[in-house]
Amino acid sequence: MKYNVVKNAGSINKYKDCLIKNPASYKGKWKELFGNNNPICLELGTGRGNFIIEMAKHHPNINYIGLEYDQNQIATAVNKIGSNELDNLKLICADARNIINFFGKEIDTIYLTFSEPWPRKADEKKRFTHASYLSLYDRVFKKHKHIIMKTDNKILFASALESLSNYWYTFDLVSLDLHHDERKIENYMTDFEMQYFKEHRQIYYLDAKFDE
Repeated sequence: MKYNVVKNAGSINKYKDCLIKNPASYKGKWKELFGNNNPICLELGTGRGNFIIEMAKHHPNINYIGLEYDQNQIATAVNKIGSNELDNLKLICADARNIINFFGKEIDTIYLTFSEPWPRKADEKKRFTHASYLSLYDRVFKKHKHIIMKTDNKILFASALESLSNYWYTFDLVSLDLHHDERKIENYMTDFEMQYFKEHRQIYYLDAKFDE
């Protein structure tokens, strides 16, 4: 699936309160921005924002932050929120490698939803579940680490299972076919996932934790 260029994306993003323009200034202070001590969940690669918006709507007592590198996709997410601002949702347009500049030990859960799979062996360090990224997450998680992941890519999923296991995460739940799983796992689809559902693609899901 390709994303279209959003006309006036820069202007759209500039004037919306839900988009945090200077995330580094809130490092260690996100609970003050949200105005409460509720858990904070971070989605890396939020795309057009459908998943994170639906999560925020259905869980008003949890705070959500969606991080996306592409300005056009962030503009689409901002447009989806429109005038219906969600007090428990903020967006950041930035590179995921910079999260340690934006957060202290403040994050309860990280969502990885249909991340770029980087299927070639030479590119495996770019995967969001590679050990190099897991070490970054260590620096923003609170004491308990929690990662939830969805993907349609078998190579990425197998790699994630291995990488997380080697990093001493344990799996509370693993599904090899999320949309047909009898356990009725709570699921709000991303834009990619909606298309994949129509194509009857198999969706892989994991819920991993590490309690120090």
